[in-house]
Amino acid sequence: MTAPTLNYVSCPDAGGSHRMACWLWGDERAPHLVVCVHGLSRQGRDFDTLARALVERSGGAVRVACPDVVGRGRSDRLADPMGYGIPTYVGDMLQMLNQLHAAAPIRELDWVGTSMGGLIGMGIAGTPKLPLPAPVRRLVLNDVGPVIQWSALQRIGTYLGNTGRFESVQQAADAMWQISQGFGPHTPQQWLELSQAMVTALPGGGFTLHYDPAIAVPFRALDEQAAAAGQAALWQAYDAITARTLLLRGADSDLLSHATAQEMVRRGPRPQLIEFPGVGHAPTLIAQDQVDAVTGFLLATESASHEKPYSGTG
Repeated sequence: MTAPTLNYVSCPDAGGSHRMACWLWGDERAPHLVVCVHGLSRQGRDFDTLARALVERSGGAVRVACPDVVGRGRSDRLADPMGYGIPTYVGDMLQMLNQLHAAAPIRELDWVGTSMGGLIGMGIAGTPKLPLPAPVRRLVLNDVGPVIQWSALQRIGTYLGNTGRFESVQQAADAMWQISQGFGPHTPQQWLELSQAMVTALPGGGFTLHYDPAIAVPFRALDEQAAAAGQAALWQAYDAITARTLLLRGADSDLLSHATAQEMVRRGPRPQLIEFPGVGHAPTLIAQDQVDAVTGFLLATESASHEKPYSGTG
């Protein structure tokens, strides 16, 4: 399968409702669903390479859902920017799962979350008694944990909301590369392909980044004290996770520290940890070793997946 289908989910909010876009890969009736959720200012097409690999390597036994979180990509923008937060996103994901389950029953549910998508995944997998169609079986947390380094949030704050205007997709890609080199090595072609869904045409000509600049409003309202206070709730959710878990970390990440990753290995779901050298925040899951790590974890048989966890570099 070379391209996904675009679907929409109607999600309630304080102003009535909004639509969330969702890119679907594979057989829409496959009972094994993998949900892949992107980072703060990204969108669901980030997972094209991984989604193709999951469908192909499973022999078509897996369907993959890659939503554009509200305010990003093809999804609606919220009237109240303070609605941009994890509680809204978790609620939207429940709506999406219910819709997909109604279309074809979900028997196995896995989650891949990069950065913000991992925090949403922690909320889904670590909140007891959520109305899920199936419990989260396997969880991939990509370069994120309960403790987020304040310096990384400050770095992100220097560019978040500055969607800009560009004369071409290539110019936009070049600008994004300047702030995204923590993603690690990419060929020019890989980066251009990753960037194409990140831009949208402007009515008067040119291009801008494909997200609502207002997602920066609640982000900038966060201070260091509030961020620290939120860690206790995140650790509580993390410690409640029962899904078998894989923790990925860019070895040079400024968002997920080595110390936090080691603490995560010791508690909660006690994940397998793989660190990718030469990569910061966050692995894009395009490089072959990264794709192999995720597909191997999600598609392994139950007996193989319960071997002694590996902790090391990818």
